[in-house]
Amino acid sequence: MDRPSPDPAASHRITTLDELEKIYGDPVQRSLDKEIDHISDHYRAFIEAAPFVVVATSGPEGLDCSPRGDPPGFVRVVDGKTVMLPDRRGNNRIDSLRNLVRDPRVSLLFLIPGIGETLRINGRAEISVDPALCQSFEMQGKLPRSVLVITVERTYFQCQKALARSRLWQADAQIPRSALPSTGTILKALAESGFDGEAYDAGYPEHMKMTIY
Repeated sequence: MDRPSPDPAASHRITTLDELEKIYGDPVQRSLDKEIDHISDHYRAFIEAAPFVVVATSGPEGLDCSPRGDPPGFVRVVDGKTVMLPDRRGNNRIDSLRNLVRDPRVSLLFLIPGIGETLRINGRAEISVDPALCQSFEMQGKLPRSVLVITVERTYFQCQKALARSRLWQADAQIPRSALPSTGTILKALAESGFDGEAYDAGYPEHMKMTIY
């Protein structure tokens, strides 16, 4: 009986922490020093300057990573252990919220245009629909349907290397939107026949203006 051929890639896979640590060694001490269990005054300055944050969650159906954006300061620092994040109008998939109902663990990654460092928060989130709280996050006459109230467990900043390598904030690194398939083109390929991708693209700027909040 023929034996299955060995997987040539198997000998190169890392499957234990010991194997991993032999390759990477010990973490740089400064990378440990910058991690704290609260929001310091310096870290608060980063949060309040950020107009964009990525929210990562985990649930029974899997993982989710969702972008959130608003004017700087939209993530409210309540105190050294608490931040609040309004849930603005979206596509109603609410994947992040579905996850948080079952698993409150959450991770936030803050980005600030022109700044190389990013800031990370790990913690636990509750979903609040308190009317007064939602009212306090009003924008253009519209209220969020809910607000994430996040208890901070770990806060630390990430150095500039990733953004420097990607040249994310460099003007000459930008590409025109027309260089990639349009949203209408993608939806037409995925949807049932009869979907008008060109009409969707033409109407989307007005649609976004009417539904952004």
